[in-house]
Amino acid sequence: MRTLFPFTKRYKKEIILGPFFKLLEAIFELLLPLYMAKLIDEGIRANDLGTVYHYALVMLGMTLAGLVCVMICQYYASIASQGFGTELREALYKKINQFSYKQLDDYGADTLVTRMTNDINQLQNALAMLIRLVIRAPFLSIGSVVMAFYLHPKTALLFLVTLPIFFLLLLVLMKKTVPLYKKAQAKTDELNRTLQENLMGIRVIRAFAQQSKQTQRVATNSDELAATSLSAIKISTLLNPLTTLIMNLAILFLLYFSGKEVHIGNLQQGEVVALVNYLMQMLLALIVVSNLVVIFTKAATSANRVTEILTLPNEETAQMNHHTTPSSLTQPNIQSEEQTLAISVNQLSFSYPNQNGRTLIDISFEAYAKQTLGIIGATGSGKSSLINLLPRFYDWQEGTIELFNQNSQQLDLTTLRQHVRIVPQKSSLLAGTIRSNLQVGKPDASDTEIWEALAIAQAKEFIEQLPQQLDAPVSEKGDNFSGGQKQRLAIARGLIAKPALLVLDDSLSALDYKTDLLLRQALKQQLPDTTLLIISQRVHSIKQADHILVMADGRLVGQGTHDELLSSCPTYQAIVASQEQQTEVATHE
Repeated sequence: MRTLFPFTKRYKKEIILGPFFKLLEAIFELLLPLYMAKLIDEGIRANDLGTVYHYALVMLGMTLAGLVCVMICQYYASIASQGFGTELREALYKKINQFSYKQLDDYGADTLVTRMTNDINQLQNALAMLIRLVIRAPFLSIGSVVMAFYLHPKTALLFLVTLPIFFLLLLVLMKKTVPLYKKAQAKTDELNRTLQENLMGIRVIRAFAQQSKQTQRVATNSDELAATSLSAIKISTLLNPLTTLIMNLAILFLLYFSGKEVHIGNLQQGEVVALVNYLMQMLLALIVVSNLVVIFTKAATSANRVTEILTLPNEETAQMNHHTTPSSLTQPNIQSEEQTLAISVNQLSFSYPNQNGRTLIDISFEAYAKQTLGIIGATGSGKSSLINLLPRFYDWQEGTIELFNQNSQQLDLTTLRQHVRIVPQKSSLLAGTIRSNLQVGKPDASDTEIWEALAIAQAKEFIEQLPQQLDAPVSEKGDNFSGGQKQRLAIARGLIAKPALLVLDDSLSALDYKTDLLLRQALKQQLPDTTLLIISQRVHSIKQADHILVMADGRLVGQGTHDELLSSCPTYQAIVASQEQQTEVATHE
């Protein structure tokens, strides 16, 4: 919980003044039955209208003053709780953005989304209740007992009998409901995970006609959540009727014993009315206390889940702290040094966290600046895993990677990733406009630079045909563009900053052969100082590369030019033969 306290610092005034005004309102509420008793005994009973009007006006004034106090408290509670939730949500999102790939893999998007939404909402609600009710409810409970003893100590003993009975009822109900509420939160996580999997894989589900099965899976998870929540709610709903029963029985006994006291002159009718009011106030306040316990129990679980994320060490920062002499990646003067090494990988081995076996085994190769390096291999051969290590999305277990003659593990990560740009397999665009998407690659990019990047990526032509051009809207994930258009926009975003190293991770797969060729030619002509790394399963896309790596089962099984590999690498020969055969079949058809 201490981790969350700093997020309330800006709202100290609201957190202090809110309960203060609520306390004033509670004091007015406690005084009202007392004045009601005087109105009855001194005014109505004596048939003194002046006294009746006097006390009625006093009670009206106290009621209005209490209303003002309540409104002020509600105002402060809203400011503090919403502000606290906003700052906490922003901090949590910022923290998640600092996660390493390993940490993102460990937690998964489903629980992170739940923690940013449902859990923070629980904490906001708890803070609002803290300001509004935490002081008021106990004060009313205790104050009602005190006022009852002030009026008539002998009759007030009934309050002390009722209290433990009610507390025992609360204890039993809370013992049953609190674990169920915790279980419901876990079920919410599970349902979110299932929904996310289904929404992300909707095309696959439809392709394999699994809609009914997945719908049943979601329905099962939803039913389990509903059943758990209903179990908690059913038990909680017992509180009101049982409280009403206890309250009515207590009032019955109060009227019975107080009637005798009135008969002998020790108690007046107005005081009996006041005692009944205090009894109801006490029990109703205790119901609020019970609800607060449930709210704070759920909030405590949420606080632990949010704190767990906020206190996670930043693995990438921790890794950087091991290096005493971090340096900036600077592209050398490759215009005069044709043989400068852009990439040097030596005996690299890597496995993903919590995975058995190696993904990459003893990889060694070199690529020179201003050249094009191609990587080819079957699905699962380790191509994408290899390029994910260049910007250090993951750290490897053995071997070294040098970029422009500098050990990448000695480099500042921000600078490293500014100079190494990857266009991933899945072209993901952000909701906004064409301009805003390309400015992700270079925030200060001018329209001239954007059009230049679009031209290189072979996207300028179809953007010019759009009515709004650079201001054309981009929907979520860029779903209002075709696969090839999204790929070209993603490539433009990657190259707009003219990085030292541009990696196209199977980013040409949705392009036709002509567009593929024009794009690669434009990259060589317009970005002559950029080292290009192309990963592809199409031989056509990498056959003109200066150096080609052939991968299979996480190993480097061949490297060289296209002609060299045709004569020396069986795996490459098989890939070429297979694709030539497919081309011939397609031609005959």
